[in-house]
Amino acid sequence: MNEAAALPADIEAMSYEQARDELVAVVSRLEAGGASLEESLSLWERGEALATRCESWLEGARQRLEAARAARETSE
Repeated sequence: MNEAAALPADIEAMSYEQARDELVAVVSRLEAGGASLEESLSLWERGEALATRCESWLEGARQRLEAARAARETSE
């Protein structure tokens, strides 16, 4: 199953920068402590989904760069 398909719709629609910024905020909240166990688990799950979204964007960018390099090499 495609991991991206399992992401919540709001996260799936995020740009890389939006997902990264929210991930930083989630990590900060977790590191600050003071949250209940249930809230901490919810934050952790959201953080995992945000990290997956960021990885998806970065993988897409890597593939685009590789395709551009390959196209340039074949045109030389």
